[in-house]
Amino acid sequence: MKAAVYKAPRRLEVEEVPTPVPGPGQVLVKVRYCAICGSDVHRYQHGIMKEGAIMGHEYCGVITELGDGVDQWQVGERVVGGGGNPPAGVPHHPSVLPRFSYRTYSVTPQPQMAYAEYVVMDAWRPLPIPEGVSDEAACLTEPSSVAVHAVRLSGLKLRDKVTVIGAGPIGLFCLQAAKAAGAGAVIVSEPVPLRREAAVKLGADHILDPSSGDVVDDVVRITDGLGPDVVFETAGVGPTLQQALEMARRGGMVVAAGVSWNPVPVTSADWFGREVVMKAIYGSTPDEWGYSLLLMKEGKIRVEPMLTGKAFVPLDEIQEAFEKLMTPAGASEIQVIVVP
Repeated sequence: MKAAVYKAPRRLEVEEVPTPVPGPGQVLVKVRYCAICGSDVHRYQHGIMKEGAIMGHEYCGVITELGDGVDQWQVGERVVGGGGNPPAGVPHHPSVLPRFSYRTYSVTPQPQMAYAEYVVMDAWRPLPIPEGVSDEAACLTEPSSVAVHAVRLSGLKLRDKVTVIGAGPIGLFCLQAAKAAGAGAVIVSEPVPLRREAAVKLGADHILDPSSGDVVDDVVRITDGLGPDVVFETAGVGPTLQQALEMARRGGMVVAAGVSWNPVPVTSADWFGREVVMKAIYGSTPDEWGYSLLLMKEGKIRVEPMLTGKAFVPLDEIQEAFEKLMTPAGASEIQVIVVP
């Protein structure tokens, strides 16, 4: 089969590799779509992967073969690549371990993932795709579940005022998950016009361009001089964390969902006195994958406005896609999905 193999920082090569064979308790999945995650771009850019690794964890496909002892699945079932409840004693994700590090996790040997035509999974891992949820949406269940996780841990209450900083995929999912959870006005700050347009289509109440004014002042003005109850910081670049902390209301919550690989400036004198709370989030729980699929089925989470222009690329063009996504402000798409 064809697969995109990590060779070195900023170098992926599509080559022929052995098609995996499901062992006992495993299933073989023909990959339909595999979305490019920002964390994969970080690993590609900064060399946080082992040579020979095959990345890709946001995917969906069809079960084509069952290993011995698998009786809960049938060949031909549509599945997403994760979200199942693990057996006793198996952590659902390494991030639950006491000293998990986002920086070092990916340099350990990883199972072959889904920038490939086929992938093998333990039979407990996948979730069935509900009727009415397209494959295009289903492959984005994982990032959607991260947003659901962020909203659930934020303590967001009915009619709370919310700001989302950054309208990339995670930010746009946070916007929708916050709305589904009963948020009042949701403000989105985003410098890229294409992403601001998507935020409008997905229900943002106010759209701000942080490059054309003081975004903190604008958010405080919109929120009656108090600041938002909850801020989701999903950009992880430059001044955005400082902006989030500075705009939050007294006792407000800042949820840091954007990962920065470089130092970011933070001046506590500008927000310390308001006793602002900050919480970092990473990943999601199996339940939150299920909630994401349910919200998609109910139409409360949509992906169509995120799939603009050339959102779908063949596996042979994955190197070029990663290069473009290293500079999101210059990228021509919001979400890129690989079609093996």
